[in-house]
Amino acid sequence: MENPKFPLHLCHVHKLSNFINRTHILVHSVALAFLFYYRASFFFQHPNTKATTLPWLLVFASEILLAFEWLLSQSFRWRTVSRTVFPERLPENDKLPAIDVLICTADPEKEPTVMVMNTVLSAMAMDYPPEKLHVYLSDDGCAAVTLNGMREAWRFAKWWLPFCRRYGIKCTAPEAYFSAGGEGDGYEDGDSGGSEFVQEKEHIKNAYEVFKKRVTENARIEDARSNMRRDHSAVIEVIQETSSEGDDAIQRNEAKNMPLLVYVSREKRPSHPHHFKAGALNVLLRVSGVISNSPYVFGLDCDMYCNDASSARQAMCFHLDPKISPSLAFVQFPHKFHNISTNDIYDSQLRSIFMLLWQGYDGLGGPCVCGTGYYIKRVSLCGSSISEDGDAMKLRQYFGPSNQFIKSLRQIKKPDHMFIQRNNAHPNESPLLASCAYEDGTKWGEEAMVEDYFTGFHLHCKGWISVFFDPKRPQFLGNGTTNLDEFLVQGTRWSSGLVDVAISKFSPLIYGPFKTHTFLQSMCYAEIALFPIFYFLTLWCFAIIPQVCLLNGIPLYPEVSNTYFIVFSFVFLSSLSKHLYEVLATGSTFQHWVNEQRIWMMKSVTSHLYGSVDAFMKKLGMREASFLPTNKVDDVEQLKLYNMGVFDFQTSLQFLAPMVALVILNMASFAVGIARGIFVGELDKMFIQIFIAFYVIVINYPIIEGMLIRKDKGSIPLSVTLISALFSLIVYFVENPLPKKVQFPLDPASYQILDEVGSGVSVVVSKAICFPMNSAIVAIKFIDRDQSRATFDFKLIQVFELHVNIYTSPLRKEISI
Repeated sequence: MENPKFPLHLCHVHKLSNFINRTHILVHSVALAFLFYYRASFFFQHPNTKATTLPWLLVFASEILLAFEWLLSQSFRWRTVSRTVFPERLPENDKLPAIDVLICTADPEKEPTVMVMNTVLSAMAMDYPPEKLHVYLSDDGCAAVTLNGMREAWRFAKWWLPFCRRYGIKCTAPEAYFSAGGEGDGYEDGDSGGSEFVQEKEHIKNAYEVFKKRVTENARIEDARSNMRRDHSAVIEVIQETSSEGDDAIQRNEAKNMPLLVYVSREKRPSHPHHFKAGALNVLLRVSGVISNSPYVFGLDCDMYCNDASSARQAMCFHLDPKISPSLAFVQFPHKFHNISTNDIYDSQLRSIFMLLWQGYDGLGGPCVCGTGYYIKRVSLCGSSISEDGDAMKLRQYFGPSNQFIKSLRQIKKPDHMFIQRNNAHPNESPLLASCAYEDGTKWGEEAMVEDYFTGFHLHCKGWISVFFDPKRPQFLGNGTTNLDEFLVQGTRWSSGLVDVAISKFSPLIYGPFKTHTFLQSMCYAEIALFPIFYFLTLWCFAIIPQVCLLNGIPLYPEVSNTYFIVFSFVFLSSLSKHLYEVLATGSTFQHWVNEQRIWMMKSVTSHLYGSVDAFMKKLGMREASFLPTNKVDDVEQLKLYNMGVFDFQTSLQFLAPMVALVILNMASFAVGIARGIFVGELDKMFIQIFIAFYVIVINYPIIEGMLIRKDKGSIPLSVTLISALFSLIVYFVENPLPKKVQFPLDPASYQILDEVGSGVSVVVSKAICFPMNSAIVAIKFIDRDQSRATFDFKLIQVFELHVNIYTSPLRKEISI
């Protein structure tokens, strides 16, 4: 019952967390300032150095990039908030606005039809007035099995929807609900105490098994016909009542009180770009505009079913709140998954994003659109350019040639739009709206995007705000990636899309600072867009440069006895301890912290690299955009390994080779570093570089295990190990070619004499410290001009590197005097 005296939602600011975060930012920033001073002072103190300049510059540049990325990421931690809603205070059903549900699928082989239909059924069965609920499915594969599945889903819905309403079922996806021990049964759904309920539940379960059998049989038939088509006309069908002999009068009556269900397959031609999921959503937005034209749109992935029937009402607690409704564009729910193991070795649950970062995003004006689980205001997407007396020609140039669609856009600007009833008739212009050439020559084709990161950024730059809401019960549950190959492919695709925006005219640091709700919100957008570039550049550098220098005895970090050793140690420990604190604070474990560290390294040297390169190649016109949907079909053997917490390395060479090669390089450098520390006494000087190699080895132990210990199907093939080892050798020799010798300065002022090693006639060899080479210990050979070492007037003529302790062996065997 609506009560204007009480708010529909409350916002809670996390004061203690904000204080801890801001204190850490201050302390960590001071430490970084000292670190940068140490790096910069090296070049001023030793201006003549040559041999170590490039490695120092590369490491210094990587430290600057990583520090800048860290600074951007702290914007998420500046003002974290959480929210509470009161759906019982919403107005009566007849005063609630209508909602269009938009679902996309592309490939029935990777996205099984039964799974997609479960998502459709769960959306149809939401706790919302059915006459104000309209469900649209976009099928980019134009697969007959999907259309037949929609018809079968409509028949089963006549049984399923009344059952859910009658017993208050929360998890409205039948597969999850009926699965013994599944996530859908993890909550107390329905009144399970009565015999009538038990009997009806069994009846509905049998009906669901029949539904699955019919859909599966159709799928087998269509598999033989190769149903995936990329060259076809538009197909739009409003799923209507089809009575059958098994339907009684009660079920036929229930069908009159069901949400609208529409199948849409847009026209696709090889000669026209179709913009993948974003293009499919744009078509759904147009088609739904002329059929139902609901003021709110609910975006849902085909593999993410409704786990709580009340999500629409919870979203309306924000959209109907008069305090924020005029400027609120969308409400974003977190992504959560039903198939994640306790260990979660691939970090598929995206913990840091939805349990931490998005709470801070929400405190700065709201998060970006996350692809699924959002309720967005239709007028925010395409109503800002509409006016009652707008020029019809200008509207056509912006939104295309459809008169019906332009009319629907004008309607959404009217105050009474929320109460306009849907038009169940099939509009004449629907095929035109779903044609592949509709957007050609329009602003819609240039600017309109209805998916993910850029949509949220564009809306926030126009002055809209958004809200992130994470209720105790997951509202939606999807399929998380459970094998390394799909995880890295998905990461590559996401990285490419983010870098696309980062290198476009809409780059957040250039386009957003004075347009978004706050400058810190622009920093959030910038961090999301730029982190693939920053991470792949810095991680590749830190995985190669210190290790190659360690192999060659070139120190890049201060000695243990140096005061600045404390600074470097503090920065490292500060970062890791803060990450561990955040992991533990969100209810995860130390093991999950290790998993996140490992996955961060793996993705940085593979997915972020390939995604960034892909984006730059598209920008330069060297390749076309491509899209492969993530496989939602679970492989039994891969799933078994995942649940055991064992990595499955059955992935492509382009993903495996970089990871294995870098681990081999770090293993070799660690072994050489330990040898230097024991036999040459360089542990003090090389400690940090030895520790970096050790840390990489420990965190990435599963890769070593896959190379050397495991012999199962998911281990790393010997051929990959050999290729990676060869790649490591190539990297080493590129960094340190054999003919090249280190050029030491011949300026006597560059050396501090430690002791004399040997002498001849007017010739002296001494052990000395070379300052420009980062205090490297060398042997120097010089001529004593007046033959009186008391005056020490000499001319330096030769410098030798000390790879071994030559002072314990005969001098003349090492250096000719």
